[in-house]
Amino acid sequence: QVQLVESGGGLVQPGGSLRLSCAASGFTFSTYRMNWYRQAPGKERELVAGIAIVGGITNYASSVKGRFTISRDNSKATVYLQMNNLKPEDTAVYYCNAKRNNVPDYWGQGTQVTVAS
Repeated sequence: QVQLVESGGGLVQPGGSLRLSCAASGFTFSTYRMNWYRQAPGKERELVAGIAIVGGITNYASSVKGRFTISRDNSKATVYLQMNNLKPEDTAVYYCNAKRNNVPDYWGQGTQVTVAS
């Protein structure tokens, strides 16, 4: 069974940090581009960060660039999202996503991140 299991979400104060993890199984992780998306209530799901297969190329939403860092460990089949200087507007459900040409995406179940005092 294909699984993307997320962890690390929770409640954090503004200015704080949090690291999300997504452990993949059931497919060849090293052949997929990995991404983090997020969705806040009443908003469309948006791409937060992406990382290429070998990790050398990354992309970020303008709202998080300089604060968030995506990384991957192919030996552990895990992708991470380090989130620093968190803001209330970062509050959302964060989803792990795997992409590969010509096949359907895989999605995690989502993990809640709440930034509040």
